[in-house]
Amino acid sequence: MTNTTVQDAAADPLMRVEIRDGMEVHWNVPIPMDDAAVLRADIFRPVGQDRHPVLLTHGPYAKGLSFQEGYPSAWNIMAENHPDVTANSSNKYQNWEVVDPEKWVPEGYAVVRVDSRGCGASPGYIDHFSPRETRDFYECIEWAGVQDWSNGKVGLNGVSYFGINQWQVASLQPPHLAAMCIWEGATDFYRDMTHHGGILSTFWANWSDMQVKTVQYGIGEIGKRNPVTGELVCGPESLDEETLAKNRCQFGDEIRSHPLDDEYHKARSPDWSKINVPFLSAANWGGQGLHTRGNFEGFMRAASKDKWLEAHGLEHWTHFYTDYGRELQLAFFDRFLKGEDNRWADEPAVRLQVRKIDSFEGREESNWPIPRTKWTKLHFDLVNGRLLDAPKGVDEEVSFDAEGDGITMLSAPMREETEITGPSALKMVVSSSTDDADLFAVLRVFSPDMKEVVYQGAIDPHTPVGQGWLRVSHRKLDEELSRPYRPYHAHDEEQFLADGEKVPVDVEIWPTSVVVPAGYRIAVTIRGRDYENVKSGGFLSNFKNELRGCGPFLHNDPEVRPAPRYVGRTTIHSGAQAGAYVLLPVIPPKDAG
Repeated sequence: MTNTTVQDAAADPLMRVEIRDGMEVHWNVPIPMDDAAVLRADIFRPVGQDRHPVLLTHGPYAKGLSFQEGYPSAWNIMAENHPDVTANSSNKYQNWEVVDPEKWVPEGYAVVRVDSRGCGASPGYIDHFSPRETRDFYECIEWAGVQDWSNGKVGLNGVSYFGINQWQVASLQPPHLAAMCIWEGATDFYRDMTHHGGILSTFWANWSDMQVKTVQYGIGEIGKRNPVTGELVCGPESLDEETLAKNRCQFGDEIRSHPLDDEYHKARSPDWSKINVPFLSAANWGGQGLHTRGNFEGFMRAASKDKWLEAHGLEHWTHFYTDYGRELQLAFFDRFLKGEDNRWADEPAVRLQVRKIDSFEGREESNWPIPRTKWTKLHFDLVNGRLLDAPKGVDEEVSFDAEGDGITMLSAPMREETEITGPSALKMVVSSSTDDADLFAVLRVFSPDMKEVVYQGAIDPHTPVGQGWLRVSHRKLDEELSRPYRPYHAHDEEQFLADGEKVPVDVEIWPTSVVVPAGYRIAVTIRGRDYENVKSGGFLSNFKNELRGCGPFLHNDPEVRPAPRYVGRTTIHSGAQAGAYVLLPVIPPKDAG
């Protein structure tokens, strides 16, 4: 179709309206906020005067920056391995972690992309996930719900940041919010995102440097240009470095200055009791360190009556764009934004892509955790490095250097194929040569020839089966929220160790899925630093560190892990009075018994 300029908005020189590629496209539409600020949005909608449901995203990645130029490593991997992603689209309007309008507008949707305050084409102060930013999101939803091209129903759909902030804004209950699809989005700002088991994640400081400063409003010609319009994606202004610095929060420093789960973190986390909108929560088994736990927590804890859970594998962004993921999203939104009586009426509460050694197998379940789970304890034989079906009943201990490889305990070879799908937990007694210790727990699988089985994670190509973390001084549990399979730590005070003190600890291992073949072994490693695989995953264009098994989700900030406190020797204890074990979610076949 010939591209035609419908309108040049004389009153607003940044705006433009075109008919192009079968869509009516509104560039840089101003959306007023309740404090007189103005955010900018691009709108893609069917040509004509009809009203349509809205799919809206609000985030910091610059709506005019193409996926291909902004995130070339991710795009090239996805386009090469999944041709259905690029099929039936010119791909000119692809953006990082949001829907392709060329595939959604023909389905009768208006696609709205808003640059959050201070990012892309929207001026202002960047304050990620803050109450002000969440309020902006609310204002955008309500604006979209009353436009003359909107049917009054607004849906939210996006990956990562565009999923995380859905939980937050849903807590405010915007009246025009009708449904949301949270694709690999964390929930709890403290437990999921910034502090794993109380240990600071360095991800957000690095992310801010690599993915936000590069698209801050006001960088002018330093920034990229929209490949479709040729306009600067970060606005027409060119601000000096001092002004740019004043216009953004020091995100990494702010997080580091709040080591406990205080009001700073709570203000950036959802209120589960107030989330009542229908939603589809889509998790990634390989999202250890950011993109797994929250999707399951949200499904279990949100007050919504109509809610569904899906879990898959592969890279963080892939299935959002494949036909599998897009068709699932479409059926969901057609039901709740259009009111269609479609396949969603028969959709199971839980849809899983169960992870096998080298493939996935789809399965439906009625709830999460899976109701027929056989919670199974494998007990530590610390002296011999084994996992046993029954406790030894004798006192023993083993120590390891916090900077070393830790200790690994292996099961006997599996007598039969064994599925592990769900959350896991470690229970043990520990002491330290110092007054604190960091515990990194790794759930692993080894082949009969003792080679570790690793998987493509959300970011890293060589991730273990599962991971969990705990700073021993953060061992205090929230007794009301804790479950044997999911210990829930309060993180409201530090309880340092006295000299020689032995303390019981519970370590949460995030949900995972793996079918362990007969002859393979399950293993648990406990160490004092991040897991590392022997294989390197190289580098991706938007992360600072080499991929060594944990992707960019590392815990190596020397300021919060100072020597000698976290580089001493840690001792694990087990005995007749206080056994040590891992609790695993073993899933029997549906027809078993």
